Amino acid sequence: MSSKNTPQDERIHAFILKTTVRESDVLRALRDETSKRSNAGMQIGPEQGQFMALLARAIGARRYLEIGVFTGYSSLAVAAALPADGHVTACDVSEEFTSVATAYWQRAGVAEKIDLRLAPALETLDSLLAAGQAGTYDLAFIDADKPNYDGYYERSLQLVRTNGLILIDNMLWSGDVADPSVDDESTNALRALDVKVGKDERVDCTLLAICDGLMVVRKRA
Repeated sequence: MSSKNTPQDERIHAFILKTTVRESDVLRALRDETSKRSNAGMQIGPEQGQFMALLARAIGARRYLEIGVFTGYSSLAVAAALPADGHVTACDVSEEFTSVATAYWQRAGVAEKIDLRLAPALETLDSLLAAGQAGTYDLAFIDADKPNYDGYYERSLQLVRTNGLILIDNMLWSGDVADPSVDDESTNALRALDVKVGKDERVDCTLLAICDGLMVVRKRA
């Protein structure tokens, strides 16, 4: 046994992608198209998309909440893992980015599962709560503007069922959360949420060093 961490350099990353990632043709095409954009770094990695789909299947998820769609890789990966009657509520504010997403959802045959809400996510989440949707989602994913992460987390805790999961992206933030000298709004928000979730008695959690850091949260009873 060993507590040693294997460094995640490019060689190891390439090995992971080559040996274990099972990426559909549509997901690969979407990733390739997005990679040509100047902001391509906003897209999750294929290994993370596969892990999210695995979690969705493992908990028997039927209802998925996504906060931050971008070009749709994560929503497509999870929607494909849901059963035929599965439902996705996808929150974003950009018609430009989500127009790419909707085209690939159609191409993959999952568009009918996805309800895209183009509005500030906090407004959408509050409207879901007002409509009596608390405790009705199995899985949530937060990957939007960082200063609002705490608000997204608190609302997701209400919307996800007991034993449901909340996945929070960018929680290592290229390592900046571990550097006290980095003092900007986004880093401070992420660092504060790392600390908060780690101590939150309402949940079980683990922070994984996958891609840019994925916090996995289970809502306790």
